[in-house]
Amino acid sequence: MGIAADLVLIIIAGFLGGLAARGLRQPFILGYIVAGVLIGPNTGLVTISNVHDIEMLAEIGVALLLFALGLEFSLRELKPVRYIALIGTPIQLILITLFGLWIGMMLGYPWEQAVWIGALLSVSSTMVVLKTLMNQGYLGTLSSRVMIGILLVQDLAIVPMMIILPQLNTIQSGILELGKAILFAAVFLTVMIVLGLKLIPRIIQFVVRRNSRELFLLTITAIGLGVGYLTYLSGLSFALGAFVAGIVISESDYSHQALSDIIPLRDIFGLLFFTSVGMLIEPAYIVSNYAIVGLFVLLTIGVKMIVFGGLSWTFGYRNVVPLAVGFGLAQVGEFSFVLARTGVQTGSIDQSIFSLILAVAVITMFVTPLMANVVDPLYRRFGDFMQAKSPRQFSMETTHLQNHIVIAGGGEIGQRIGEILQEFGLQFVIIELDSYREERLREAGLPVIYGDAAQPVVLEAAGIHRASLVAITTPNAAVCNAIVTHTRQINPEVDIVARAVNVSHLEKLYQLGVYEVVQSDFEVSLELTRQALLHLDVPESKVQQFISVIHQNYYKPLYESSELHQTVSQLEAETGSLGLYWLHIPKDSPLSGRNISEEQIRTKTGASIIAIIREEELIPNPAPEMRMSPGDRLGVLGTAEQVTLLENLTRISNKDGTEITDS
Repeated sequence: MGIAADLVLIIIAGFLGGLAARGLRQPFILGYIVAGVLIGPNTGLVTISNVHDIEMLAEIGVALLLFALGLEFSLRELKPVRYIALIGTPIQLILITLFGLWIGMMLGYPWEQAVWIGALLSVSSTMVVLKTLMNQGYLGTLSSRVMIGILLVQDLAIVPMMIILPQLNTIQSGILELGKAILFAAVFLTVMIVLGLKLIPRIIQFVVRRNSRELFLLTITAIGLGVGYLTYLSGLSFALGAFVAGIVISESDYSHQALSDIIPLRDIFGLLFFTSVGMLIEPAYIVSNYAIVGLFVLLTIGVKMIVFGGLSWTFGYRNVVPLAVGFGLAQVGEFSFVLARTGVQTGSIDQSIFSLILAVAVITMFVTPLMANVVDPLYRRFGDFMQAKSPRQFSMETTHLQNHIVIAGGGEIGQRIGEILQEFGLQFVIIELDSYREERLREAGLPVIYGDAAQPVVLEAAGIHRASLVAITTPNAAVCNAIVTHTRQINPEVDIVARAVNVSHLEKLYQLGVYEVVQSDFEVSLELTRQALLHLDVPESKVQQFISVIHQNYYKPLYESSELHQTVSQLEAETGSLGLYWLHIPKDSPLSGRNISEEQIRTKTGASIIAIIREEELIPNPAPEMRMSPGDRLGVLGTAEQVTLLENLTRISNKDGTEITDS
């Protein structure tokens, strides 16, 4: 079967490797690399027949990786951590490259190859770090935002590296040639971007109007790979052109759908790429050179920890952030594989450097989750030395606040809560990490603190120890849990209202001692269900009874874990789910013109009319002799069954448009 058999073998091996990685809570790419090692030509096990053909297909995987990176690129994500990301990351790349240059030359490599070694070691792994953060539940914290900002700039730095580093081979012919190459690349890419911004969105719009999902996917893929091929024909990198195409599409209205459609294709070809990388790893090389591989691993981890931690501290981050960033970014990344392949193809580095970098990258990736798990114990042990004495990220004074409300999260929900509290003249403060939202809240005249609510020092700055209530609006379960935990440590007595992500998160929040929980998706689904049933002319009293049962069953953990809610639940059971309903009197109702006493409403139905709304005037506690008129809305107190009986008295038929609305 030739290459078809090779592809089948790679996919099966990748599946098994990914399954093993998943079981060990490691990123999938590590499983793919190990699978590549096992089926590669260097182990003597089951091997593919044509490594070269697979490597050529893997180039598409590289292009799709960079294409997806371009689609995901967003300057907005960099703004909250823009200084350390845009200034600190280039400094870090230079420092690690100089470290690699030094150690490479100490080992006898020419300076050109030593620069390559430094550049390859300077990049960290976006995939491994994101996976580790997700497993730990730390996505959304300030530490994770700093790391993601740095990683995004690092990934972008791969593009100029792929242009500049191969030119080191000809630098002896003069800096002029290098300058020409950079200038040509800049001009070509500028032209591609300008033309692409005018042409590509029109092509996509033309295809979108055909209403074909398959044609849309083909178009996106053709644009990404086609632009990459044009870039390749111009003498630049195939993957570089795909990255440019991704950036162009990211500026259109179709970027999210394009990314959604391209991810499965990217993952399949990415499997080919990382498996092909594993095929090139020589276990015999690692065994025979264990000393130098071990030295590189230890030095790389140690130097990157110092550089990343030091930069975080220099840019004003305190508490756990420098420790988390230093330990979290101490590995060598997957884009180093991309860059190393470019180095081998251009003859800039030899196979021994390639094997060394691959070995160091894989080992450092494997130890990253273990290192990340050490951060919390170390911070608890030495955290006092890392505390910020005067946190500069806090933008308002809260010492005057007493018994106030702390709102953790200033998004749309948090802002709306703040505006309502402001209308009632209540004291509150909002904590928000996103600078865009923070500025918007400030412009709206709402009291806001810039900072990460998952950090104890930020909660203390918001006066959490004097607060009467904490409202957590974030949809991120891990961040929410961290806020609850730190809040309880600082102020065990404060009531907490939180937003749950799902049922398991609901139960977790109750275990953490949250006062009240709201699950937004569930509440939206209930309201949509209610509206649908009403549209089908189901009596609203029955709808409300049905919704109440579902509501109580969903929030069952609350009723089981809280004595107060158990009491309320029992009271509702004893009163038959007594509630207030609003009943509309239609024009042709038999009750029109009749008074309350002569109809014996309480005797016939058991429900009580406690209010009437007539022409926008509220009449509370209407007298028994008061007559009901068409258009009146009766405020009825009773069970759902009692209200249904009264509803039937107001109708001539069941299709007359009678409306009951639960207050």
